[in-house]
Amino acid sequence: MSTAGTIDRPHTHDPKKQAPMTPSTSEPAGSATSDFTTTDANDSRQNRTREMQLQPEALARAHMHERLREAQRERRAVSLAAARRMQRRAERASLRARRALALAVMQ
Repeated sequence: MSTAGTIDRPHTHDPKKQAPMTPSTSEPAGSATSDFTTTDANDSRQNRTREMQLQPEALARAHMHERLREAQRERRAVSLAAARRMQRRAERASLRARRALALAVMQ
């Protein structure tokens, strides 16, 4: 079964075994450079493939950094809420002490 591959499902993923690109009739004559070499095309394909392979890793790293920043913000919010609770508790204790002192002075 020797069927030609399609764009979505190429026959091979190896750039060296793929059919060379032919200029289309709809493009202007001088649109591509005449000193085009296949090694440059293969290198750019390899670089693109390497970049595409590294994209999930970079995405995971960015996601991890975002989660770390989110956790740090959450910790700051929790500690700020605890500090405010302790401040209110201290203010209430101070008020009770002032009232007790005022009662003691009045008697």
